[in-house]
Order: sequence, then structure tokens, then C-alpha cells
Amino acid sequence: MTKTRVTARAHTNIALIKYWGKRDTELFLPMNSSLSLTLDEFYTDTTVSLIEGNSDQFVLNGELQEIKEINKISQFIDLFRKVAGHQSAIKVESTNHVPTAAGLASSASAFAALGTALNELFELNFDQTTLSTFVRQGSGSATRSIFGGFVEWQMGTKSDGSDSCANKIDNADWNIAMLTIPVNTGKKEISSREGMKLTVETSPFYPAWVEQAGKDLITIKEAISQRDFIRLGEITEANGMKMHGTMLGATPPFSYWEPLTVKVLQRIREIRGLGLPCYYTMDAGPNVKVICQANQADQIKQLLDDTFPNNPTIISGVGRDAYILSAE
Repeated sequence: MTKTRVTARAHTNIALIKYWGKRDTELFLPMNSSLSLTLDEFYTDTTVSLIEGNSDQFVLNGELQEIKEINKISQFIDLFRKVAGHQSAIKVESTNHVPTAAGLASSASAFAALGTALNELFELNFDQTTLSTFVRQGSGSATRSIFGGFVEWQMGTKSDGSDSCANKIDNADWNIAMLTIPVNTGKKEISSREGMKLTVETSPFYPAWVEQAGKDLITIKEAISQRDFIRLGEITEANGMKMHGTMLGATPPFSYWEPLTVKVLQRIREIRGLGLPCYYTMDAGPNVKVICQANQADQIKQLLDDTFPNNPTIISGVGRDAYILSAE
């Protein structure tokens, strides 16, 4: 190795066709394929450095992490060390420019940035698709944050996960934007992993969800290829609500929604009724995301901010591929 310190940046993504449930919890293999939009507003910067000793270090947002979190990061780094044939201890310094554990996909950008940095540090020269199979083992949605634009995560069929990977399907350079209404950016009571597991194991709605998600993926890819924004939005909104419906069928039932969430969804429908096409979706959290046309984003934001002045809407454009900021 010729490098000793590398910094990388990766952007978050919001799934339009949701990933919800694993068929293999060790390799993070999904029950269904998914599709997302990468956002430029939220991202993670991660620096990896070679250090002396036998123990890794992990600093998140300026705070040294506890041993449990360090062990999790070490296991992820081991994936790269094994291929590289190096046992060097690594210091990871990561800054999330997105609230952690609040349903805003911070884990996706975090592991995509870490994997991108390690790929460069260890000089592995993985292409993006191969790299996506590695970062998947830190966070499933990180698979998609390797790429910008509209990204498909193919579930794959192989038991070793080698074909469960992501690919960019469109640059999304046709007047696309995403709004985020931060209903609550505190830590969730039920993590995404816990919620997925409970839903898969107990919800009778879940098998129908998997079947329908496959159909939704086909139709949304058609909408993207035709640049049909209205159809894209309709499919996005329906798919997200179906995912949240599976949670109500779990035992015990649970929901990430809060009272303000419901009010925001109603307001978005009202805005759409004014002739401004915009469509909502939600990941595992109370925060609402709205896909809209970029040239109408400011107008929609103003209408939302007028209604919810204590929860100002954030506009995101389309994010780029994960990339190296510096290497030395």
C-alpha cells in the first residue's frame, strides 16, 4: 500500500421502490429488488487512516464510539482487509451531514463513504458494482449510495450475495428534486432492522408486499425510461404506503408515523390538488419525503413552510456517485 490516509464522500438515497426485509440477515440479501434516488443535500464524509497497534478506532461526528460500534465497523473493515491481505489497524473518522437514525438513511451514506475510502486505501480497484456488494454488508441501502441518480439494487439469486448489487439506471437529470419535511429527527424507538425483522416474521401482509414490489419496480423503470414524472410519482407514493401498511399487520403492530406526519401527508395532497405535481414517500421513520419537479420545488417548499413553520422543508437536488475527496 502506498496510501496512509483517504477521505471519501457518499450521498444518501431515498428508496422509491422500497427495500423492506432480508432473506439473509448475515449477508444483507433483500427479499425484493429496490430503486432509489440519490440526494445531494445529505451526505457523509469519512476518513480512514492507517494507525499503529491491533485495534481499530471509530470516531463519529467528533465522538469516540463505544466498543459495540467499533466492533461493528471492524467487521466491515475485515471484508476489505481479507481481500487486500493486510491486517493494518484503521482509524475511521466519519461526519454525517444528515441526522443519524432518524429515517433519513444516514447508514446508507455512511457505509458507502467508508467502503469507497477503504477501496482506495487498500488499492483494491473494485469497480462500483463490485464495491456495492461489499458496502451492502454494512447497510443494505448503502448498496445504492455508491451511485448517483436513479439506482436499482438487484436482489440477486446467489446464496453468496455476489449478484446482489446496484447499478445506475438513469442520471435523473430531467428536472427532478426531492423535498424532506423533518417531522422528528430524533433517534427512532424501533430501528429499521428491528422493524424489518418483525414485519417479515409476523405480518400476513408481507408476502403480498414482496410480490407487488416486483411489479412496481417494472412499472417505475418504464416511467423513468419514458421520463413520465406523473407516473413515477404515483408509483413512488403507492409503494411507500404499501410498505408502511405491512407494519400495521405485524404482531405487535407498529408504526413510524407521528400525528404531524399525517398532517404533512394531507397537506401534500392539497398542494397536488392545486396543480403542482408532488408525491410523498417515507422510509422507516416519521419524516416525509416528496418527489417533485425541480422547477417547482421552491414553490412547494414555500407552501409547506407556511403550513409547518417549525419544520422547514429541505430541498435536495440529485446526488452524484460516491467519490474520493483526498488521498495521501
